[in-house]
Amino acid sequence: MPFQKVQTEKLSLAVVKQIELLILRGILRPGERLPSERELADRLGVSRPSLREAISQLQEQGLLTAKAGSGIYVAEVLGSAFSPALIRLFSSHDEAVFDYLSFRRDMEGLAAERAARLGSDSDLKVIQAIFDKMEAAHARNAADDEAHLDAQFHMAIIEASHNVVMLHMMRSMFDLLRQGVFYNRQIMFHQRTTRDAILNQHRAINAALQARDPEAARQAVEQHLSFVERCMEDQQKARRNELIARQRLEHEVGNLGG
Repeated sequence: MPFQKVQTEKLSLAVVKQIELLILRGILRPGERLPSERELADRLGVSRPSLREAISQLQEQGLLTAKAGSGIYVAEVLGSAFSPALIRLFSSHDEAVFDYLSFRRDMEGLAAERAARLGSDSDLKVIQAIFDKMEAAHARNAADDEAHLDAQFHMAIIEASHNVVMLHMMRSMFDLLRQGVFYNRQIMFHQRTTRDAILNQHRAINAALQARDPEAARQAVEQHLSFVERCMEDQQKARRNELIARQRLEHEVGNLGG
C-alpha cells in the first residue's frame, strides 16, 4: 500500500518554506536585510538553532547572503536574468530601448488588467498611496523623487497582478532601467510639460485601477508607454539634429577662418 507514516515537519524546514514563499511572492526583496536573529526567531516562534539551520540552507540555495558585521540579506538574484554581455548590448544600441518599451507596454498592460480584476483592496491602497506621493513630489517640483516614485508605481501594479513569474521578470527589467541601461528616466522628469503629462497619465491609470476597470487600466498603461516612446524618439531626433547642426557650425566657422 502506498502509505507512509506521517512525520512532523522539522521546524527549520518550515522556516525555509516560509522565507522561500516571501521571496517568491516579492514580499522580501533583493538586498533587503532580515531582522536580527533574536527578533526573527521570536517572530517565527522557533529556537535560534532551528533558525540558523534554515538560514544556512537558504544561503546554500543562493537566496540569502551574509554580510560580515551587518547581518543576513536577501540575495541580489535579479541580475542573473541577463548576462553582462547582453546588458552591454542593450546599453549600446538604441534598438533595445524601443523593444524594451514595446515589451513593457505588452506586459504592463496585462498586469494592469489583472490588477484591476485580481488585486486586493490592500493592493489598490498601496497604488493609491504611491500616486499620492507622486502628486506631492510634483507639487514641490522634486523631479528626482517623482522619477523614483514612477518606478514604484509601476512595480506596485505588477505586484497587484499576483503573477510571481511576471513579478520577478519585470523587477529584473526595472533594475536595468534603474541602472540607466535602457534610458535615463530622470531626463524626462526635468521637463515640466512632460512631467505634467506623465502625472496625468498616471492619474488615469490609478483611476481605472481604483474603479476596477480592467480594459480602461490596460488602455491607460498602453497610452502612457506610447507617450514615453514618443518622448524617446523626440530625444533621439534632437540629439541627431544637434550633431548635424554642430557639424554645420564647425564647417561655417572653418570657412570664415579661411
